[in-house]
Amino acid sequence: MATKRSGRKSKVAKRAAKPVFDPCPPGQMGGAYKPLSETDLRAIYHTSLKLLDHLGMGEVPIRLKRDLLANGARERPDGRIQMPPTMVERCIESAAKELTLYGRDPARNIELGGNRVYFGTGGAAVQTLDLESGLYRPSTLDDLHNFTRLQDRLANVAWFTRCCIATDVPDNFDLDVNTAYALMKNTDKPVATAFTLAEHVAPIVGMLDIAAGGEGAFRKQPFLKAHISPVISPMRFAEDAVDVVYACIRHGIPMSCITAAQAGATAPATLAGFLAQSLAETLASLVMVNVIRPGFPMVFSNWPLVIDLRTGAFAGGSGETALLNAASAQLSNWLGLPSGVASSMTDAKAIDAQYGAEKGMTSLAAALAGANLIYESSGMTASLLGASFEGFVLDDEMHSNTYRALRGIEVSEANLGFDAICAAILGEGHFLGTQHTYAAMERDYFYPSLADRDEPRTWALNGAQTAWDRAKARAKEILETHHPKILSDAQDRAIRKRFNIL
Repeated sequence: MATKRSGRKSKVAKRAAKPVFDPCPPGQMGGAYKPLSETDLRAIYHTSLKLLDHLGMGEVPIRLKRDLLANGARERPDGRIQMPPTMVERCIESAAKELTLYGRDPARNIELGGNRVYFGTGGAAVQTLDLESGLYRPSTLDDLHNFTRLQDRLANVAWFTRCCIATDVPDNFDLDVNTAYALMKNTDKPVATAFTLAEHVAPIVGMLDIAAGGEGAFRKQPFLKAHISPVISPMRFAEDAVDVVYACIRHGIPMSCITAAQAGATAPATLAGFLAQSLAETLASLVMVNVIRPGFPMVFSNWPLVIDLRTGAFAGGSGETALLNAASAQLSNWLGLPSGVASSMTDAKAIDAQYGAEKGMTSLAAALAGANLIYESSGMTASLLGASFEGFVLDDEMHSNTYRALRGIEVSEANLGFDAICAAILGEGHFLGTQHTYAAMERDYFYPSLADRDEPRTWALNGAQTAWDRAKARAKEILETHHPKILSDAQDRAIRKRFNIL
């Protein structure tokens, strides 16, 4: 008996240890789901080119207008700037097709392009789901620090964009500075933020240089990218955001240029018409970047958003959102551009059945379509108005299952198992405990730490916990124990000497 118990203990220990082969790492290949045919893709693309050629873009800032006209654009009598198809296609050709998002830890770099899929964050939630009360309250700077620390321990958050707005920091410059500081202080993954005004970029680059090791060091391996929305639907530029684009290019900050049209409000209600306009708007951002500096690293971030046309309410967890974001990823990848979409955005306020259904459906569709960066996919709730610590933890496990689905099935002579099938049928009549099963167990299966697989009586004896209960306990444990030291004491002192760190 002692030998049997000892053998069982060693097997249990082996199962508990991290597998030699991780069955579901980030960066799996998508692209199997293609909601659009080749004919559909060409029709949408050519309509977007016609829109840019015939209507062009409105409210173009003078500096950008000058650069566009110098590179082949035309001005209509009403002042709109038309972009001929030859000009657009020349910019697509010169655009960056692959790029690296750098982490402060090189092991956390991620490579964008092709159909590689990564889940991450985005958003500007003004409310946080409180860990203690289970109710929403205004988001704070302390929340941002805590969210950043929490996700640092979550393997499937491949990069971290500030997910909430520190509503307790009223000054815009202090807000931008302290947001960037919170990211640098609490994680060495690739990070991203937004700049309220162009004049905030240069001083914050000075802070990034301190963290990177000295003046000019950040530009060599920029570990922070900018989220910018230079186009306002329908089809016009936003001057302040365009100024930020110029400043980021000047200082070597890669960017996600985000289009976020709303179906039936700022873009057509028909899904095909929506895709045509939204693609035209994102192409306008691409043209802008590439006339300023050809090949500058830009993520082609075409984010289709849906509203409930009966009420005007945001519908981030809808089937239409799943479909449109998958189609957007397919279009971007078809053009050969690094793609970004916004998916896994539940409209649910609580961690409940609606939360799980909406997040699972929308995130899987975007991943199967091959979106390179899936924004908003971790922790976001309440139609992007809220962020949840428990949500981050639950979504991380969901992403593991999605990556496992993307990895697919490896068909080989060994995996087909002819000899194992023969041995089981002619021997003990089952596959339990065989070497073939053990090899697959370590290699082919993901074992969740939060999802409950106990039978009902065991579940009841263990306290009848919900997923929300387990995720809350896990989030609290991480926040109590994980205090990464990313900045050195000298770097932190230098930053605090120059900036109002709150």
